Amino acid sequence: MPFQDLREFISRCEQLGELQRVEREVDWNLEAGAITRRCCELSAPAPFFQKIKGYPRGYRILGASMATFKRLAIAMELNPEASFKEIVEAYMDRRTKPIKPRLAKDGPCKENVIAGDAVDLYKLPAPYIHGGDGGRYISTWHIIATKDPDSGWVNWGMYRQMIASKNTLTGLIAPAQHIGMIYRQKYEARNKPMEFAVAIGTEPITALVGQAQIPYGVSEMDVIGGIRGEPLDVIKGQTVDLLVPATSEVVIEGEVPPKERTLEGPFGEYAGYRAMPVLPRPIYKVKAITHRDDPILTMSVMGIAVDDSGVCNGMTCAAEVFSNLKTLGLPVTGVYVPPEGCITTIVIATKVPYANIASRIASAVFAGPMGQLLCKVIIVDDDVDPTNMREVIHAWATKCHPVRGTTVIPYAVYAPAVPYYSPEEINDNHGSIVYYDCTYPYRWPKEAKAVRSSFRDIYPEEIKQRVLTNWQKYGFEEGIC
Repeated sequence: MPFQDLREFISRCEQLGELQRVEREVDWNLEAGAITRRCCELSAPAPFFQKIKGYPRGYRILGASMATFKRLAIAMELNPEASFKEIVEAYMDRRTKPIKPRLAKDGPCKENVIAGDAVDLYKLPAPYIHGGDGGRYISTWHIIATKDPDSGWVNWGMYRQMIASKNTLTGLIAPAQHIGMIYRQKYEARNKPMEFAVAIGTEPITALVGQAQIPYGVSEMDVIGGIRGEPLDVIKGQTVDLLVPATSEVVIEGEVPPKERTLEGPFGEYAGYRAMPVLPRPIYKVKAITHRDDPILTMSVMGIAVDDSGVCNGMTCAAEVFSNLKTLGLPVTGVYVPPEGCITTIVIATKVPYANIASRIASAVFAGPMGQLLCKVIIVDDDVDPTNMREVIHAWATKCHPVRGTTVIPYAVYAPAVPYYSPEEINDNHGSIVYYDCTYPYRWPKEAKAVRSSFRDIYPEEIKQRVLTNWQKYGFEEGIC
């Protein structure tokens, strides 16, 4: 049975040793962020801070809730030891079986209602996450609901938000993001305000899908239902005509007026750097805050891998690319987005039915919905496990010709937050992307293709089976050799 709220997910993670309650008082000013960042870099249990300095007992922060594949598997109700391939396959299968949400009359998210002049964002323990951030970022693992005024389609996406004042937020609303398309091309173009609702501390699948690249016009609520295997309970906003998860810990509602801006950033971004400059961003004017008793804020401390963004966005990215390539009839056998690559790099294994198949695969990736993030594509033969970085690095180092195996595509749309682009490239919205063909050339004769010196490739089956059968008898621990 899927998790009904964040609290059930917390309990399950704690039972499985994937969550650490921190009873010692922790400062929202950098300390909680620093602890969570270290937990990410060590793949340690998710820290659950029970006492935040300057706030009443009961106001809590959960960091890095899905910063390991084990916690992601738990969120999806899979075996906690499920492989990346198993997680991707489950996501791809459920993704094709949407289930519409269920409208609830009431929900825990409205146990406390604050509206009008009483609104004060600083009464929530929003963390100052990274050293050098432009302010306190309350929304880093959440969803923001907005509505297309023409079609009525509602987008649930994850877009960062920084507190600008007691009743205003600001954040990046990029033109290519769905929220940017709705706000800039529809509301702001007509000089009209855009309603929004932020849901923080949702059941885990909502945040997972919120950060995924779901196509424009497709309901994230329906996709969430499909991933969960049952409808998500939603409730109408207190002051806006938008739906939010009924069991959210905190909901923030209001409007984004047209053409009003305030400075936002910098922020420690998904690529592991503070790369984007401080710029004027749209303002979210808050009209109401509702929250559960003893609310829990969720926090993602993005940076050097591995964190929630690399794990979750990497998995959903791999699933979307795998599905798209299969739809195009390309002979792909496996896809992996290494979380260490911060969603910039993808590894694709393929059969090679004809020459230059790598160019078709790379072109499809760059032209697809994930192409705006992926800068580097590594294409390997199907005898390479794309999730095994030992095999991938070996293939890249020994089978990718420095000249004919490397194809650079100049003047492509640049990926935001990647720091190797120059100020001029960022200003002109162009950069370079690349793909590496690590497959053997199709027309090489069989005798020209070297045989790998590996346990799997150079020993007779009889010897391999004998070794595997007797592995523990030799005195080694059980495992894959």
